Amino acid sequence: MLKGKRVIVTGASSGIGEQMAYHLAQMGSHVLITARTEEKLKKVVAKCLALGAPSAHYVAGSMDDMAFAESVVKEAEKVFGGLDMLILNHIGQTYFNFFDGDIDHVRKLLETNFLSYATMTVAALPMLRGTNGSIVVVSSLAGKVGVPLSVPYSATKFALDGFFSSLRHEFVLKSINVSITLCVISLIDTETALNHVSDVIRQPPAPKEECALEIIRGGALRQREVYYKYEATRIPLLLRDWAPELLEFLTRRNYNVENLRESKESRLYSQTNVA
Repeated sequence: MLKGKRVIVTGASSGIGEQMAYHLAQMGSHVLITARTEEKLKKVVAKCLALGAPSAHYVAGSMDDMAFAESVVKEAEKVFGGLDMLILNHIGQTYFNFFDGDIDHVRKLLETNFLSYATMTVAALPMLRGTNGSIVVVSSLAGKVGVPLSVPYSATKFALDGFFSSLRHEFVLKSINVSITLCVISLIDTETALNHVSDVIRQPPAPKEECALEIIRGGALRQREVYYKYEATRIPLLLRDWAPELLEFLTRRNYNVENLRESKESRLYSQTNVA
């Protein structure tokens, strides 16, 4: 289904985004990837070409700059002449610990984790309307259920849910044939998650390769939402609606706060879909 399709993947220098780029390459898609680190992006592009991508490109930069977010879409239009799928996966640096009261950090994180998503969507929509394309938004269980130690991160993921769920309604009302797939994912075995979260959250992490494939499959099939892993996301959402106090109790039991790192500097990292 994705052979020959033109796809943007953000946050693709490592983790889930990198694995999505490789899956797309094997499927025969044209890929344009973006992240902050140019050297990592070069290596991912080279591997994509080796795996069979008909073309692979990269743009390096930071998504806290809305002009850069727009420029990624413009680059896709330049090199591809159109766009079939926009996969929004990038996240900014944050900490995994008790909320420290830094509202300025929340504001900055919202720019990267939310406003750049909206900016890229607006910029890409004319091309996506022309191809009846798809928007895929990588979120987290932390964007559906409040979880401890992730206050700034969770706030940005809730914002994504509200924006894209509302936008989906408007697309239907205006007969815009562009699908929106919101991906609700659990703890994944990315390097950053294993280094900073696994000692605290008792839940075992799921494999990033399989997660990436499920996200792509959901976007290709134009699903409304993707849940991965299913049991780690759907069951908590059922409890949220029917037994919220029980869910909160079980959530707190899943956290071993004694293993939290003490200094803020050691806690600052690019958090990857913790829940």
